[in-house]
Amino acid sequence: MNNNNRHIEPAPGITLGDVYFVIFRHKWKIIILSTAGIVAAAAFYLLHPPLYQSESELFIRYITDTRKPTLDANNNDTTTTSLGAQGGSVIGSEIQILRSFDLAQQVANTVGPEKILAKAGGGKDPVSAADVVWHGLIVQPLPNSSVIDIIFQHPDPSVVQPVLNEIVADYQSKHSAIHQMIGENDFLNEQTMQLSSEIAQTDGELMAAKTNVGIISLEDTKKTVADQIAKIQGKLLDVEVELATHQGVLDNTNSPSPGNPPATNALAVAQIPSDRIDAYSQASLRLVILEKKKGEFLAQGYTEGNVLVKDVADQIATVKAAKTDLEAKFPGLAGLGASVINPDEQAAVSPDESARLSELKSTVTVLNTQLDRLRQEEITMTEAEPKINDLERKQQIEEQNLAYFLKSLDDARINEALGAGKISGIKSIEEPTPPSLAETKRMKISGMLAGGGIGLALALAFLIEFYLDRSVKRPTEIENKLKMPLFLSIPDVVRNGNHQRAAQRQLRMKNDESVLTGGNLQIAPWSPNHSLRGFYEALRDRIVVHFEVRNITRNPKLVAVTSANRGAGVTSIAMGLAASLSETGEGNVLLVDMNAEQGAVQQFYKGKPGCPLDDAFVSEKRNGALVQDNLYVVSDSSGADKLPRIMPKRFSSLLPKFKASDYDYIIFDMPPVTQTSVTPRLAGHMDMVLLVVEAEKTKQEVVRRANSLLAESKANVIAVLNKAHQYVPEKLHQEFLSDG
Repeated sequence: MNNNNRHIEPAPGITLGDVYFVIFRHKWKIIILSTAGIVAAAAFYLLHPPLYQSESELFIRYITDTRKPTLDANNNDTTTTSLGAQGGSVIGSEIQILRSFDLAQQVANTVGPEKILAKAGGGKDPVSAADVVWHGLIVQPLPNSSVIDIIFQHPDPSVVQPVLNEIVADYQSKHSAIHQMIGENDFLNEQTMQLSSEIAQTDGELMAAKTNVGIISLEDTKKTVADQIAKIQGKLLDVEVELATHQGVLDNTNSPSPGNPPATNALAVAQIPSDRIDAYSQASLRLVILEKKKGEFLAQGYTEGNVLVKDVADQIATVKAAKTDLEAKFPGLAGLGASVINPDEQAAVSPDESARLSELKSTVTVLNTQLDRLRQEEITMTEAEPKINDLERKQQIEEQNLAYFLKSLDDARINEALGAGKISGIKSIEEPTPPSLAETKRMKISGMLAGGGIGLALALAFLIEFYLDRSVKRPTEIENKLKMPLFLSIPDVVRNGNHQRAAQRQLRMKNDESVLTGGNLQIAPWSPNHSLRGFYEALRDRIVVHFEVRNITRNPKLVAVTSANRGAGVTSIAMGLAASLSETGEGNVLLVDMNAEQGAVQQFYKGKPGCPLDDAFVSEKRNGALVQDNLYVVSDSSGADKLPRIMPKRFSSLLPKFKASDYDYIIFDMPPVTQTSVTPRLAGHMDMVLLVVEAEKTKQEVVRRANSLLAESKANVIAVLNKAHQYVPEKLHQEFLSDG
């Protein structure tokens, strides 16, 4: 046999019945949390006075931005940003300026902390007043526009408009201070003073560098020294030429004649004027001296482009031109060189020629000394020139920077004098409006508190029901979630509002049949006054119909009653079922207690001792187990301490006696289904296994595992939901068939 003999419809989603069940089952949680939310909303609404508001709108066409001064004096320091593609970022920046706490502090100090805090907690703390301004300010851009909407809310209607006026004015001032350098005088003054100090230091270093070389102006001194060197070199050249000339004349006069020139030349020379011969001789001698001088200059490292070399080269060219001109006019002079002296002038050599020669030599010595001194000065200036040039360039840059910062400082002072806040790119299209009641925020927060309490309550209820509490609670869960057939749902009569009937039953217990269970005196399940008598009879009828439909007519019929956890009410249901079956009059009913740990207790019923299981099959010995007409109750207490191990073998030996007995039904009160209990091993021998599920205590997963263990024995398992709680009124939603 198995439990798949009838189709179970798939479980639908959350139904209206599920919602009702969750709400009514957790009604106190929902009521308490909802009440707390409503109380919090009411408290907030009463404790927070109504707010008044003033509103203004600013239209931002463009932003003029003056950059901070830099060291580049030629850099344009002003830019204008129109609200095109960058409109969002520009509007965002302006909103941040409006929402800055610095602006709130400035407004609070201007309006007065005492006035702002008069109806907002009292006091005169500037920071608290700024905090009130900051929290009461709402700044938001209007969609698809360049307009910023500004709202200020405050409990005092006389404060909102003045504060908003001050917010707009101070915002424009702060905007100018940020974008147009207004208020940057301290920075500019600091930079100006720093540059002035640096210039003074550079001047001192430059003066010291010039003093070390004994000059005032490097360029002027270099030009003067160069001119003096050129002048002295010119004089020295002239003196050296004259000295060489006199030295040559003197040498020719004192030396013997080398011989007469050839006759042809002598005749030619004789026809040349003596002054031309002397000029030619002087030119030849001068040319030799100049060539030698040029060679000395080049040997000293002077280049062809040097002024001294160029001057000598020019003189050489002039002398060569004069010499060539004389040779052209008097061909006889060619080849004579500087050795020819007019014979007529040889006798005319002055006796003072030696004295003149000495004078010229002294002049050359003096000129050379002066030239060496000037060249040394030139070398000193050349060595000092890089440092002096660097200091002069540094001085020039610092003076330019100082001039730029002085100009920026003047511009900043002019802008500040003209008045900050006069921004042509920002216009107020709506001045701060008169105060009006602003209930939106107050009502919104109150509604959020109330709705939050209700929402939290419902969310908690559904969270517990569907996720945290995984127990079986309703008859529909047996079939929809566990996919098991359900015979009956037995209510918890105490928790379902039957307190009065329970009290009446306790009063009737003195004259009624009762049993001692767990140390408490309770009405016996077979008593007509038992509160669940009707459910036991209904369970009996369902079992009878079940066997009749399946055409099971043999006797006895074996029915096991078990559960997935202890305390589910298996014993009570087994007793009630056995008592109801015995009342049909069709035959005897045997109730077998298979709970080893309770065997000793259940040996006595109605003050009568029971009988062992073996005696229940002997007519002469089973009268001690007779509880009422046709109902026998026995317990297998033999070997109770080893019952789980020996029961399958013992049960196999008793099974022929069961089938041969004269009992119509044999009800087995079985232990809970566990991995080690005897129940799964005996379930396959039963015609039916009633799995009792305790509502709100037995977990769904535990029931699935118990059903799986029983299914391995191919047992016909049918569920019975015990101690079910009826939360939803039947008039609102009837979840299961009832007598109401």
